[in-house]
Amino acid sequence: MKRYLSILLAALLLLGCLSGCGEKTTLDPNEPVTLTMWHVYGEQADSPMNRLVAEFNATVGQEKGILVTVTNVTSTSKISAQLEAAMAGAPDAPEMPDLFSTHTNTVEELGTEKLLDWNTCFSEDELKNYVPEFLEDGTMDGKLAVFPVSKSTYALFLNGSQFERFSADTGVTYESLSTWEGFFDAAAKYYDWSDGKPFCAFDYLIRHIEFDVMSKDGALEYTEDGWYDLQNPSLEESWMKFARSLAQGHIVVSDQYSNTQVMTGETLGGIGSTAAITYYNDTVTYPDNTSEPTNLKVLPLPRSGDGEQYMPMTGVGLSAYATTEQKAEAAAVFVRWLTEGERNLDFVVETGYMPVNNDAFEAIEGYEFPDAGYASLFDAIKTMRDGYTPVVRPAFGGYYDKVDALYEGLRQMQSELRERSDNGESADILAKEIWDFFCSVQ
Repeated sequence: MKRYLSILLAALLLLGCLSGCGEKTTLDPNEPVTLTMWHVYGEQADSPMNRLVAEFNATVGQEKGILVTVTNVTSTSKISAQLEAAMAGAPDAPEMPDLFSTHTNTVEELGTEKLLDWNTCFSEDELKNYVPEFLEDGTMDGKLAVFPVSKSTYALFLNGSQFERFSADTGVTYESLSTWEGFFDAAAKYYDWSDGKPFCAFDYLIRHIEFDVMSKDGALEYTEDGWYDLQNPSLEESWMKFARSLAQGHIVVSDQYSNTQVMTGETLGGIGSTAAITYYNDTVTYPDNTSEPTNLKVLPLPRSGDGEQYMPMTGVGLSAYATTEQKAEAAAVFVRWLTEGERNLDFVVETGYMPVNNDAFEAIEGYEFPDAGYASLFDAIKTMRDGYTPVVRPAFGGYYDKVDALYEGLRQMQSELRERSDNGESADILAKEIWDFFCSVQ
C-alpha cells in the first residue's frame, strides 16, 4: 500500500509538472519557493556552484520567485549515504533535499518513482541540445532521473618543459602521442633518454584496455559473475600491449593520482581525470630540488587503430526529490539556467569537467581560458567530443573492489618486473605474468 501511494504521488506530480513547466506557472515572485540543495562541487566557503547559486538567486530566482539554498557540500559517497539515511527516515538523519548531486547507482537505491522525471519539464527540442550519451546515462526506467550538469573524462597531461627537451633530442612530438602505438614507442624512447624513468603514470589502466578491445570488437563481454571474459582473445591481446610497456618500466600504475608523480618529476606525463587539472601546479619540483615551470600540455587520449574510439564518462548529475508541482517547476527553471551554453562552460572550466550541451562545446573555440594549460585541456576535450564515443564504467557488482585489488597488485609487481627487464628477461614473458595476475583477480 505504501509503495502504491508513492507511485500515485509521483504520477500526480508528473502530470502537474507538465503544466508547471509549461505555459502555466505555479511560481510567484511575491511568495518565493525555497529549494534546498546538496552538491559535490568544492568547499562550502568557496565553491563555483555556490557562486552560481548566488547569481541565480539575485537574478532569475528573484524575478520568478525561487530561492536555492545550499545546505550540504561534501563528497559523492557521503551524499549517497546521507540520502539513503534521509529517505529511510533514520534517526538523526537530515531532511531530504529538493536538489542533490547523485549517480544513477544511488538512484537505484532511492527509487526512480520518488524522483522528478526531467523529461516532463524539458521539451524534446531543448533536450536535443544536450549530449545524448549524457542524457542516456541519467535515464532509468524510462525516466530522466539524473540531469547532466557536468561530466568528466580522462586526458593525457604532460610536463611541457621537459617534453620540449625530450622532443628536441629524440624527435618525438605531441602528434606522436595521438595513437597507442606512437605512445608506447615514445615511452620506450623516454625510458632510455631519462636513464630509466617511466614516461607516464596511469590512474585507471583497465579502462584504456577496455576501450582498446571495444575499438577492435565493437563491444566488451563480461561474465555472469561480474568480471571480464578471459577467453576473449582480443582482451588478452590488448592487455599484452599495455603489459609489455608496464613490465619494462616504460609506464606505471600511479601511486594514487598521477598528477603527483608529474609534479614531482617522477614521470613526464599522467593519464587521469580531466578534473585533475585543478591539482596541477605551475611549477614542477624534481627529486634533486630543482624546479621549472610546468608549461602544462594536455592531449586527447591516444587512439586505438582505425575503429570507433571511446572515452570514459564519469561524474554526477542533479536529481530532484518529487514533492510539489511548484518545487518541480522551480527545479527545472534552475537546472535549465545552470546548463545554458556559455554559463555551463564557465562552470566546467573552473572544475575541469566537460560541458553538457552543444552550445557550450561550440563556445570552447574562442573562449578566454585562464591559462594555456586549461586551453589545451578543453581543446583535447572538444577533440574527443567530436571523435570519441562516451561510455560509462561496467555496472557489475564488486567492480571497484576487484579493480582496486588489481591496481594494488600491479603496484607491488611493477618495480621487480622493471628490474628483471633491465637484467635482460623477455618483455613478453614478463607481460604474460601480468596477464596471469589479471586472470587471478575474479
